[in-house]
Amino acid sequence: MVPETRTPRADGNRYSLLAEGLIGSPILKIAAEVRALVNQGAKICNLTVGDFAPTEFPVPELLSRELATAVQRGETNYPPSSGMPGLRKAVVEFCDRRLGLKTEVDNVLITAGARPLIYGAYRVMVDPGDRVVFPVPSWNNVHYCQTSGGVAVTVACDAKTAFLPTAAMLRPKLRDARLLVLNSPVNPTGTVFTAERLAEICDAVLEENERRAGKDRPLYLLYDQVYWMLTFGVEHVHPVALRPEMARYTIYVDGISKSFAATGLRVGWGVGPTTIIQQMADLLTRRRA
Repeated sequence: MVPETRTPRADGNRYSLLAEGLIGSPILKIAAEVRALVNQGAKICNLTVGDFAPTEFPVPELLSRELATAVQRGETNYPPSSGMPGLRKAVVEFCDRRLGLKTEVDNVLITAGARPLIYGAYRVMVDPGDRVVFPVPSWNNVHYCQTSGGVAVTVACDAKTAFLPTAAMLRPKLRDARLLVLNSPVNPTGTVFTAERLAEICDAVLEENERRAGKDRPLYLLYDQVYWMLTFGVEHVHPVALRPEMARYTIYVDGISKSFAATGLRVGWGVGPTTIIQQMADLLTRRRA
């Protein structure tokens, strides 16, 4: 599907070129059309946006109860820019327990959902004109490229590779790229990387960084795994578990929205190299605490 584009106005009342030229999201456009049909009484199985009907998938009772208790305790002030210390510590423990990912509190950033993490990673690592490599189909990478000025380098995938790229498909595109964006399980197909395929991609990233060592900025991997706790019958794999050297180059994106059916609660977390996490926190909040 070709993203919707808008032509900037020629009169004196136009807004910024970015605002008027923004690419519309095809997924959100279809979702709006579906909602309109539902409001008209149509019976539709809505498989567009990854949201949940609370009557069918309520948030866990413990989460609901603790949210109410926290509000009653008066925990309604601004949190520190990187997130509440207790929550960041809990993310560290969770990553260790569930993913075998060893990290520290300084490597964790809490945000209002996963989207600010993706935006922050793009803005911290991508300069206008920098190449950003990602497979298609994928979720909204073209929009983040537009807002950051990055050059989208797409790798078309189909059912032959489970709608996921291979190292052979990516390797020619990675040379001089600034960011590789991967998502597993993939939105919108739901397919997942195998350990073998992801390890080969990690090797390609490491090879590219070895090639440019001391001569250019590194190639980073933005790894969106926000659906990983909804996998059944398959193993979720991630870069650092397969290649520990990838810890220097990997920024993880995760959150409670999908696994806890809590899309409106807006709690996401990023895990990555300390300096990048700090820069993302500064960019997204303009303050440190």
